[in-house]
Amino acid sequence: QVQLVESGGGLVQAGGSLRLSCAASGRTFAKNTMAWFRQAPGKEREFVAAISWSGRSTDYADSVKGRFTISRDTLKNAVYLRMNSLAPDDTAVYYCAADSQISSRLRYRWYEYDYWGQGTQVSVSS
Repeated sequence: QVQLVESGGGLVQAGGSLRLSCAASGRTFAKNTMAWFRQAPGKEREFVAAISWSGRSTDYADSVKGRFTISRDTLKNAVYLRMNSLAPDDTAVYYCAADSQISSRLRYRWYEYDYWGQGTQVSVSS
């Protein structure tokens, strides 16, 4: 059974930092694109960041560019999201996602990913 388990969320003040982790089990994602999405109350799930299987290609939503960094550890079958300069607008449930296709292509739409974690809450107070 494939599982993605996120951790690292919490409550932080504006300007603070958090590092989210996503550990995958049940299969390897060494040749697959992985990503982070988020969903705030009353809003649609939105793309945050994606990383290719090699780690050489990354991309970010405009709203997080320069503040967030996605990385991965293929040997640990894990992906991470370092979030700096957090703002109240970053408050959301953050989800880890993995593409089932072997590809280096980055994907930006939630329905292009086949595996999802349960989410971790990030709350930023002003």
